[in-house]
Amino acid sequence: TKTVSKCYVQVTGMTCASCVANIERNLRREDGIHSILVALMAGKAEVRYNPAVINPSAIAELIQELGFGATVMENCGEGDGILELVVRGMTCASCVHKIESTLMKTNGVLYCSVALATNKAHIKYDPEIIGPRDVIQVVKNLGFTTSLVKRDRSASHLDHKQEIQQWKRSFLVSLVFCIPVMGLMIYMMVMDHQLADAHAHHNMSSEEMETLHSSMVLEYQLIPGLSVMNFLSFLLCVPVQMFGGWHFYIQAYRALKHRTANMDVLIVLATTIAFAYSFVVLMVAVAEKAKVNPVTFFDTPPMLFVFISLGRWLEHVAKGKTSEALARLISLQATEATIVTLGPGNVLLSEEQVDVELVQRGDIVKVIPGGKFPVDGRVIEGHSMVDESLITGEAMPVTKKPGNTVIAGSINQNGSLLISATHVGADTTLSQIVKLVEEAQTSKAPIQQFADKLSGYFVPCIVAVSVVTLFAWIIIGFVDFEIVEKYFLGYNKSISRAEVIIRFAFQASITVLCIACPCSLGLA
Repeated sequence: TKTVSKCYVQVTGMTCASCVANIERNLRREDGIHSILVALMAGKAEVRYNPAVINPSAIAELIQELGFGATVMENCGEGDGILELVVRGMTCASCVHKIESTLMKTNGVLYCSVALATNKAHIKYDPEIIGPRDVIQVVKNLGFTTSLVKRDRSASHLDHKQEIQQWKRSFLVSLVFCIPVMGLMIYMMVMDHQLADAHAHHNMSSEEMETLHSSMVLEYQLIPGLSVMNFLSFLLCVPVQMFGGWHFYIQAYRALKHRTANMDVLIVLATTIAFAYSFVVLMVAVAEKAKVNPVTFFDTPPMLFVFISLGRWLEHVAKGKTSEALARLISLQATEATIVTLGPGNVLLSEEQVDVELVQRGDIVKVIPGGKFPVDGRVIEGHSMVDESLITGEAMPVTKKPGNTVIAGSINQNGSLLISATHVGADTTLSQIVKLVEEAQTSKAPIQQFADKLSGYFVPCIVAVSVVTLFAWIIIGFVDFEIVEKYFLGYNKSISRAEVIIRFAFQASITVLCIACPCSLGLA
C-alpha cells in the first residue's frame, strides 16, 4: 500500500486566483504528489504526497521555482509530537551520535536527527508516553545545554504590511506621473473640440486649420516630428514604466519562465507594447521629419499601472483585515505556564516557569488571579471565577471548582487554581479554532474553483483575441478602406493608406489588450 503523508507549505507572493491555479496545476503534474489545495488568503498550501518519492522541502522548492516564496510549515502531523531543539556544546560527530542513540533508546521517542552544523535537533515523540521536557532533560543529562527553537507566535506570515507598503509606493509613483499625462490628454481633447467647432462655423480651409492646429502650444514641434505633447508624455511615461511597473515585470518574467501566463503577463504585455509602439512611431516620425505629429499611446501605461496598483493595494489591505482576525486569535494564547510539583496531600513542593510549548499532558499548572490559562485542563484545587467570553461570548464569569474543565486563553479572575493539563500545544481549543479558521480560508467554494480554472485559460485567450483583431482590421482596411476611415477619426490625409490601416489595426488590438488586461474575473 502507498503511504500518504500530509504537509503544509507557507506560500507568499500570490496575488489572484490565477496564481493559485498556476501552483495547483504545476504541482499536480509532479511525481509523488497526490493532491494539493492552496489558500490565497491564509497563504497556505496543503499537500498530500508519497514520502517515498518526494519530501516537503522539495515541494517547497517546486513552488519557489514558480516564482513564489515557499517555506515548509512546522509539521502539522496529527498524533505525533514534534520537537525542534537548539543543542549547544556539540563538538564532533560522536556527540551527535551520542545524543541520537540515547534518545532513540528512550521510550516514546519515535525519531531523532541531530545536525552538527546548525546545532539543531529534530525529534518525533509519542505524547502519550513522553513529553518535550523529558526529552530536553535527557539531552541535558548527557552534558549539553539545550532550548526550544523559538516558534513565531505573532502570525507574522499573515501580515501583509510589506505588500501593502510596496503597492502603495507603486501606486503613488504611478499617480504622480499619471496626473500630468491625464491633464495633457484632457487639454488636447478640449482643444481638438474647439478646433472642430471653429472649423464648422467658419468653414476654414484645411490649410488655415493646419496653421491653427500647429499654433497650439502642445503641438509645437521641438524638432520635426517631435511635438511638445509627445515629448512630455514620453518623459512622464518612462519612470512609470521603470519604477511603477517594476514588480509586474519581475512576476511576469517568472511566470513566462515556467511557460504559464498570469495577470502580470497581460499587464506587462499591454503596457510594454503600447510604450514600444509609441516609441517606434515617434522615432519614425522624427526620422521622416514629419509635419504632422503621430498618434502615440504614452498615456496608456501610467493610467493602467495606476488602476492596477491601486487595486492590488486595496486587495492587500482587505487580505490584511481577514488575516488580522486570525492574528488576534493567535495572540490570545498564553506564552508561559507555571508548572508545579505536588507532594502528598497536594502540598506544593516546587514551581517553575516554562514555555507553554513545554507543558505536557498530565502536568499540574498553577494559574494566578488575572492570569491566562495556558492549556486546556481540569481543575484539581481552588475556587475561582473565570472569564470564558473568548470562546462562549458569555460576558458573565463562570464559577470553577475542582472537577470543572477550563479552556486555554480564558482569563482567571479572583482565585488561584491548580489544573491538570488535558490538551496541550496544537490540541487546545484555541489552537483548534485557529486551525479551523485557517482551514476555512483554505477550502474553496465550487464557483471559486471554476473561476480559477477559467483564469488559467484567460491570458492566452486575450492575447489570441488581440492578434485576431490586428489581422482582422488589416484585412478589412485593404478590402474596404471606408470602414477604417469612418472609425479612425482625425487621421491626417498626408500619410499613405497602408500606414493608416496598420496604425488603426494596432490601435484596435492594443486597446483590446489594455482593456481585457485587469483580469476582472480574477479580481471578482
